[in-house]
Amino acid sequence: MSRWIILLASMLAAAACVEMVRRALRWRLIGEKWVLAAPLVRRCTWPGFTTAVVATANTLYRPGMAEGQVDDAIDRILSLAMIGCVTWLVIQAAYAVTDVVLERLVVVQGERNRRARRIRTQITLVRRVATAVVIVLAMGAMLFTFPQVRALGAGLLASAGIAGVVVGIAAQSTLGNLLAGLQLAFSDALRLDDVVVVEEEWGRIEELTLTYVVLRLWDERRLVLPVSYFTTNPFENWTRHGSRVIGAVFLRLDWSVPVEELRAELYRALREHPLWDQKDWVLQVTDTLPGGLLELRALMSAADSPSAWDLKCDIREHMVKFVRDKYPESLPRFRVMEERAPLSRFGAVEHQSGAAGHQSGAAGHQSGAARH
Repeated sequence: MSRWIILLASMLAAAACVEMVRRALRWRLIGEKWVLAAPLVRRCTWPGFTTAVVATANTLYRPGMAEGQVDDAIDRILSLAMIGCVTWLVIQAAYAVTDVVLERLVVVQGERNRRARRIRTQITLVRRVATAVVIVLAMGAMLFTFPQVRALGAGLLASAGIAGVVVGIAAQSTLGNLLAGLQLAFSDALRLDDVVVVEEEWGRIEELTLTYVVLRLWDERRLVLPVSYFTTNPFENWTRHGSRVIGAVFLRLDWSVPVEELRAELYRALREHPLWDQKDWVLQVTDTLPGGLLELRALMSAADSPSAWDLKCDIREHMVKFVRDKYPESLPRFRVMEERAPLSRFGAVEHQSGAAGHQSGAAGHQSGAARH
């Protein structure tokens, strides 16, 4: 009984030590100066408690503290739990370290934004691959704690070639997506937060994993595609070499519209708008349309696609109001040409006969008036 009491007391002491470390990391003098403190507390609190308790129990537990098969079962469970808890703690600690880098890369704007998004994509995929490798190694270590599996090790190694071929054929799609994900990340073809057009849908890359890509569409829907789609099908990447986007606003107005005045007003509105990046703009007559209309295209640049979208909407609204208030005669007007059909020969004869009858009636009226 005394051994069990010592074991329980040691487990509580280990948990208390982890709690002290957690409180120390949350202490203002440490937490504010050490950037890794907050991610470690957030990620490693529960893995730390579990690992400390299981490691203490696995270290202090001695064969003979229980009877017969129960003793073997406890020893086996503690060994498996130790491997699992250490794996959990290692993965969460690695995620905490990389979180510091990823959080700093999120706030990068301007010309360095493209490089920051590429690094974020690569770090995200690499740590997922590392997590998968660590989990596979941990599962192998758990299996080799069983004597039966250890005895079959030689036979498994001898048939590893055949098994590898079978597994490769069975998991061809999964392995293809895995390699495609790594190819996309390290070839810089696709990055997190890239603006792409896929299947005629416009959106941003929200999540890029080893097997699938999540595209957040403009209306908050999510389009989930396998990673291999982006290596076998064409797609538009609007931020391949930079985050700047050029937006276009089309106006269809009457031929009487004063283009020079609209061009000057567009430049004045862009200079006062905070979303314009002060680089590209132009107003051009791009087409003549049926019905007496001109098509005007206004181009403007912005730092990224959300800014370009808001800028286009604001400028379109401003130009519509400007034309409506200053040049209402230039608003779209649809002209209709009305042609009179020529009278047929039969209709002309009827018209003449009707006129003659009208004249004879008038003569009869005059003769009656004379007799009267």
